[in-house]
Amino acid sequence: MANDIKTPPLVILGFDVGDPDSIETWAREGYLPTMASIMRRGGWGRISGPELVCEHGIWVSMFSGVSRSEHGYYYFRQLKPGTYDLQPTNALDASVLPFWSCLRASGKKAAIVDVPDTRPVAGLLGAQLADWATHYPLLSPAAEPASLLPEAHRVFGPQLKIDEKLNATFDDDRRIYRRLMERLERKGSLCRHLLARDRFDLVAIVFSECHTASHQFWKYRPEAKVADAAADNALLHATRDIYESIDRQMGLLLAQLPREANVFILSSVGMEDDYPTTGLIEAFCRQLGYQAPPESQGISPRPIDLVRRVVPEAWRIALSRHLPREKREGLLADQFRNSTNWHKTTAFAIPTSYTSFVRVNLRGREPDGIVEPGAEYEALLNRIEADLKQLVDAPTNEPAVSRVARTVEMFHCSPHVSLPDLFVEWKPGHFMQRVVHPEAELKQENPDFYRPSDHSSNGFVAVAGPSIKARGALGDISLLDLVPTFLALLDEPIPPELTGKPLQAVLGR
Repeated sequence: MANDIKTPPLVILGFDVGDPDSIETWAREGYLPTMASIMRRGGWGRISGPELVCEHGIWVSMFSGVSRSEHGYYYFRQLKPGTYDLQPTNALDASVLPFWSCLRASGKKAAIVDVPDTRPVAGLLGAQLADWATHYPLLSPAAEPASLLPEAHRVFGPQLKIDEKLNATFDDDRRIYRRLMERLERKGSLCRHLLARDRFDLVAIVFSECHTASHQFWKYRPEAKVADAAADNALLHATRDIYESIDRQMGLLLAQLPREANVFILSSVGMEDDYPTTGLIEAFCRQLGYQAPPESQGISPRPIDLVRRVVPEAWRIALSRHLPREKREGLLADQFRNSTNWHKTTAFAIPTSYTSFVRVNLRGREPDGIVEPGAEYEALLNRIEADLKQLVDAPTNEPAVSRVARTVEMFHCSPHVSLPDLFVEWKPGHFMQRVVHPEAELKQENPDFYRPSDHSSNGFVAVAGPSIKARGALGDISLLDLVPTFLALLDEPIPPELTGKPLQAVLGR
């Protein structure tokens, strides 16, 4: 039975990775007619703000309205507060709920499918399906009501999990392309099946196939000038094809939904040429004296330490590729904990692949912190930033670092218990094996995880509907303002703890 709807339905459709430049270009060229229609009828802009300083945690903030400085999630590997232990981390550790949890008391119904980094919310009317076709799902698929999951399997078959494949052959990529296209058709059918059940006040559906495609087929895009003619012909526009298929599925969904719906189509982040910098930031901290080596205590009896002494780093990297991820993470955490003299370290790097994380060994926060809060902390950050700005990419003689962001300035907070103190963005474009500082030379080997692409720091949003006053280009839109805008459109109160505000440019209020 349909609800007695007092406000227009809110429909949120998402690209898990949707490059803003590509979306605007392909919408203009006619490849994304659904997106182009929303842009013509309403407004569009770039999602921005400090929450986009790194990819992990963006969806958490986007749909909870809670700042990264509150939930503390920024990477799948984080420092356990109060220790020097690295621990696996995911969005569930953020312990915040998506905004549709606010609808539980209102009696409004929601249809939620595959919104990244979320799980079904108990007590919410409607239909929720999580991790059925997401990019690297958090857990096994789950649903509310629970009967929805076996129904999805019965009607549309088992979950289609598709992972990226590093060092893939052309045939591998062609198989992944076919599977992504097949999954999009199946997911679109599933979503239309769910929406036919009822009339919903809120619909939120995200497509993640473009995330896998953007990484897997980055090397084939026209700008990459692939030398292989067969690959060039077959997968030249593979990523665009995936976007086009998602746009088609979105159009079919909107055709099934009420005409009076207010519609948002959004993306989390974009894509750019980017290469791992795993070894550079550690070399920087060690060679410039921030991160002290352990005190010599003779020959360690531990087998792992013997292996590190006698086996070259390049060999260790090659061997580690054959170990399960859990084992690799354990070895990395052990090396991190035991390869530093924490009593003499002022700052250290948390291991990562692209954006680098620098943490001050702050007294009162770290177990053996030696840097005093206040003036000493500020002076150390100034010195680290100055050293980072002196780094030069040896082959090009250009600055190696493009941006250094301080957590205390971005989020207007004290030194954070979980977040790094500095986020360091390196120059994109090619793998930097050798970086020069006036007092040091930093080198890195090709790491275990080597991929020539990563995410840019802007998302995209297009919006139209009877309650939407925006027209044309809107410029930058703060990510934290999205949830208050969604709640305002649903005629729901905005929790006082949210710092964002309803977008006046969108609502015209």
